[in-house]
Order: sequence, then C-alpha cells, then structure tokens
Amino acid sequence: MNRVTRIGCVVAAMAMAMPLYGQQAPPAGQGQQPAAGAVQAPSTNAEQPPAAPKPPYNYDPSGRRDPFVSLLGRGADPKSRQARPAGLAGMLINEVSLKGIMRDRSGFVAMVHGPDNKTYIVKPGDRLMDGTVKSILADAVIFSQDVNDPLSLVKQREIKKSLRSEESRG
Repeated sequence: MNRVTRIGCVVAAMAMAMPLYGQQAPPAGQGQQPAAGAVQAPSTNAEQPPAAPKPPYNYDPSGRRDPFVSLLGRGADPKSRQARPAGLAGMLINEVSLKGIMRDRSGFVAMVHGPDNKTYIVKPGDRLMDGTVKSILADAVIFSQDVNDPLSLVKQREIKKSLRSEESRG
C-alpha cells in the first residue's frame, strides 16, 4: 500500500469514529458497540427533556442553633416575648410616657400614657413589667428598672422621666 492510500484509510476510519466520540459506553451486559462500518439502529428512547433546574439552596437547621444569634441573649428582653398581662403590669418602662403629675392627699400621683393609647394613674410602688415606680416628684417620675443583663454587675437602675424636657426648661 502506498502512502496516500494509508492516509486515506486513516481519515476514513477517523470520520466513522467521530460520531461515536463523546458517547458513553453502554452499561455492562448490554453488549458491545457496533462495528465502525455497521449502521446503528435508532434508539428506542425518545430524546430526554433537559433536567429541571435545581431549586435554590435551603438551609435545614435540624435542631441546631442559628450561628448568627448571640449565645448571651443580650439586646432582647425575654419578658417582651412572653404573653403580657393586661394593663400597666404588662408594659415596659421605656414604652410609657409621662403626661402629667397631680397632687392629692397622699402625695403626688402621675398620669402615664401607654402603647395601648390609654392613660393610667400611677403612684409610688406600682409595678410595671420590668420595674416599679420608685417615687414621684413635682416635675418627674423615678422608676426602678430591673436589669436583665447577665454580664452587668448592677441589678437595678433608676430611670427618670421628666414632665418637661431639659431643652424647654432654660
């Protein structure tokens, strides 16, 4: 065989092998691939539609804690998540605003406005959700707030709510 004939045979063999290139081998037990010169019968399986795209990633905690939530629980008052009692006993000190102070026979009483849009009359010793009314002065109410921070050395602090703001006094 001369050189041109050999090159022609190699090119012809490659041309017949090209359609088979890239196809997967049949699973074991389904026989051999057809010979290079044999005509392959059309597949009985219709062309498969493309697979549906995968849904976006969904994190399943399966009982594990959220790594982005603080272990100390700071910044959120656990009492605020509970079911609150009705009235003044279910309000936090930061939620009420001072509306007025009056004097009666027993001393001063104050009017506070709650988040429920109601006005309440308070006197020293009345209990709120996170503290008590410590004292009532002629122009302010002093609350004793329970501190719910495990890292704090102070367990109670005083909060003073003035009838007038500091700016309007002078």
